[in-house]
Amino acid sequence: MKRFFDLVLAILLIPVLIIPIMFFVVIASISTRQFGLFLQKRVGQHGKLFDIYKIRTLRKGKHVLGHLDLSATRFGKFLRHYKLDELPQIFNVLIGNMGFVGPRPDVIGFADKLENEDRIILKVKPGITGPATLKYKDEETILSQQLDPETYNRTIIWPDKVKINKKYIENYSFSLDLNFILNSIVNKR
Repeated sequence: MKRFFDLVLAILLIPVLIIPIMFFVVIASISTRQFGLFLQKRVGQHGKLFDIYKIRTLRKGKHVLGHLDLSATRFGKFLRHYKLDELPQIFNVLIGNMGFVGPRPDVIGFADKLENEDRIILKVKPGITGPATLKYKDEETILSQQLDPETYNRTIIWPDKVKINKKYIENYSFSLDLNFILNSIVNKR
């Protein structure tokens, strides 16, 4: 039922979102001086890697965790603030390597390193939103306030996300997913 819901909702939303996505890609291409659609390898269901689609928000160069806003264009900051850079993930949902709700797909070095009972997180499709996503919607701000953002992320935020995502999976219900979707829309800022 979850996949059916994701597929139907994606099919209904794509005609509404395609024009804004194309507009954002063009503006991002101009502001970053690179193609405005960004693909990045993420760890998905069963640990399988896939390309996540996002609107490009950062200029070329080295990007430092906790200080990504320094690399973001003005337009990129706007997109990141309202999470609009994530709109192209509707195509990840349509393809089937993501759902609307689930653990956020992480970059290599996190979810692929899960062990023992924590690997339950890899049994489900990652999502655009979910309980950990909502709790850490201001993750970049939190990290920017740390002396060592990388260590704080690995020792505080990541373990908490694992705990939250395990609880979500163990207590899954369709009504819970609907609640997370509504909370994500209402709490965009």
